[in-house]
Amino acid sequence: MEEISLTELLAVRRRKLDALCEAGVDPFGARFDTEGTVDAVRAKFADGVPLRVAGRITAHRDMGKSHFLDISDVTGRIQIYVHAKEIGEAAVHIFNQLDIGDFIGVEGEGFTTKTGEPTIKVKAFTVLSKSLRPLPDKWHGVQDTETKYRQRYLDLISNESSRDIFRQRAAIVRGVRRFLEERGFLEVETPMMQAIPGGAAAEPFKTHHNALGMDLYLRIAPELYLKRLLVAGMPKIFELNRNFRNEGVSRRHNPEFTMLEAYWAYADFEQMADLVEEMICSLAEEVTGSLVIDHRDSDGNITKTINLTRPWKREKYADLIRSVQPDWYDLDVETKRARCLELGLDISHCVAEFELTQHVFEKLVEEKSIDPLYVTHCPKELVPLAKQNAEDPSVVDVYELVINGQEISPGYSELNNPIVQRQRLEDQSGGETQKIDQGFLDAMEYGMPPAGGIGIGIDRLVMMLTGAESIRDVLFFPHMRPKS
Repeated sequence: MEEISLTELLAVRRRKLDALCEAGVDPFGARFDTEGTVDAVRAKFADGVPLRVAGRITAHRDMGKSHFLDISDVTGRIQIYVHAKEIGEAAVHIFNQLDIGDFIGVEGEGFTTKTGEPTIKVKAFTVLSKSLRPLPDKWHGVQDTETKYRQRYLDLISNESSRDIFRQRAAIVRGVRRFLEERGFLEVETPMMQAIPGGAAAEPFKTHHNALGMDLYLRIAPELYLKRLLVAGMPKIFELNRNFRNEGVSRRHNPEFTMLEAYWAYADFEQMADLVEEMICSLAEEVTGSLVIDHRDSDGNITKTINLTRPWKREKYADLIRSVQPDWYDLDVETKRARCLELGLDISHCVAEFELTQHVFEKLVEEKSIDPLYVTHCPKELVPLAKQNAEDPSVVDVYELVINGQEISPGYSELNNPIVQRQRLEDQSGGETQKIDQGFLDAMEYGMPPAGGIGIGIDRLVMMLTGAESIRDVLFFPHMRPKS
């Protein structure tokens, strides 16, 4: 029955489309000069003031010869009042062909109803776009998650909570730029297609450039090009970029994602940690108005609370491992494997001993850390681009910032010794020199200053600050499997 009903609704709208055309009205309109967004027009509203606004019809209350409608865009809604004697008989026929979902432009003057609602009394209207499909139910919006992610436009039309998330995302990105620029960082751009993918250990997407006759890869990180700019003498740089990794999809992972990377010459990982702490707290207060972030379920119940109040805790990686497995570093590798299996960890692909330790860290420390935690001095094998610690050569001077059970930001004292860097990359590549970015190593040999560097996963940061529990909720168009 639902399918029959939808078919009939589509037929009715097609007939109205034909009626508009027969009346000499272009059902898909043209230019219409507005006085701004719906929210901007509402802000300048006053009784008796002429107003022009355009938007989508999202509600219609038919009272015979008079009608109250809501005109909306992503910024808000405003009520309009249409009466036959105001618009004339010829326009009434056109008005009768309109549906919820259509775009119209209206001009009229402001008046306030008896209930105190700012309203535009319409003198004339223009059809701007005929909607040929009915919108989701006004009160329930888009409830099906498949539809929500595949047809984001419907979600944004009907769900105020989704609109709020994306407004906050825009404010967060804008705030990141402003924060760094105010501190002397220069925004730069580096290649998204690279001959050799580097800067992280991840599976890249591969393509081919016909004119150059060469394979290229979508970048997995911009790091090696940004460090070339440190060599060039740029002391403070950042890039807000899209990265691409041909790996799994989950509530925390999307094949393409937004990252901030920033580098500060002559600084170290501890200064970068201070910078990130100040930045995130500044963003939280600006966007949410608080350093205490509540995450809620669909019924509005608080499921967790994240407290960003400074200072944030900083603990060494090994100390955290000992806090959950006191005897871990006294065990041989086979006993460690057995312990991992007891903990229910998938270690089938683990070859090296440090990988076993990292699995324990992720399961027992990272996933359970809700408030901010800087994990410092990680094993050197995990971070081949970071500077070795002067006192303990088995670790590097880095932090991993964990909030809400996931890594939000890594930060390094960057390795700037080209000899050690070459050896690290050769070890990581397993001797396959074609996987090493020789151009980057050549650049380092001209001299790269000591520097601090950071990365921040913007999507995960938005999730944390807005309370979204899936990365798909903070991406306009997340990647999905094709419909079968």
